[in-house]
Amino acid sequence: MTASAERHPVRPLQALGPIRYRACMSNGPAGSTLRILPLTPERFPDLERLFGTNGASCGCWCMWWRLSTAEFRAAGGDGNRRALRRYVRAGRVPGLLAYDGSAAVGWVAVEPRACYPRLARSRNLAEVDDAPVWSITCFYVDRRHRGRGIVRALIEAAAGYARAAGAGALEAYPREPSPTAVDSTLYTGVPSTFRRLGFAEVARRVPSRPVMRLALTAPLPRTPVPGSPPRRGRSGSPTPRPVPPRGPRRAPRSGRGRLRSGRG
Repeated sequence: MTASAERHPVRPLQALGPIRYRACMSNGPAGSTLRILPLTPERFPDLERLFGTNGASCGCWCMWWRLSTAEFRAAGGDGNRRALRRYVRAGRVPGLLAYDGSAAVGWVAVEPRACYPRLARSRNLAEVDDAPVWSITCFYVDRRHRGRGIVRALIEAAAGYARAAGAGALEAYPREPSPTAVDSTLYTGVPSTFRRLGFAEVARRVPSRPVMRLALTAPLPRTPVPGSPPRRGRSGSPTPRPVPPRGPRRAPRSGRGRLRSGRG
């Protein structure tokens, strides 16, 4: 057990009620929304269909951060899949699934930092302080649904989920993109996405890998998705823009319609 885990015992996530999140998507059918739900044993087949036979990437099945390199290689793709399934069946919630209709189209891994032993062993991503933070360690979005704002929605949902579980802050470990970068190397996200949602850089031990953190004492800034419909009021009509208050009324000039007295 790491020092962080000893200081901050992990709260059982199965004690939390179901958390649902809806978000408008850009570049999708008019009015299309995402439902973002915790991964449960009943939803594990949806994750299997999303990850495919490759386990998202190289047979990972989101076990890379939980195992040593030797353990990860020894387990192989199918072993990692079975390990994650056992983890979920034990009542743990390793992350959230994004649904478009009945199909899972996106995934974010989010749990207390203490659940990821590899972070504790990393010199570049080591603890910044002893704050009891949660961590986002992975995204996966169906190739057919990329570019629709799903990662942004998953971050917002992860922040809400961690906040509901009592987390005080949420960390992320994005990688700076480069001209030669491929999708599989950016599975932790890119800094600009987190920055737009209020995350601040708290450490950078190598040029390409910042540690970013969001305090969960305030709501995330809700930035509109390009192409998404306008916000609607309760009546269903577009929410009007606020009108700035007017200054004091000027008295009319002499000879041009004097102000009338209070008598009708």
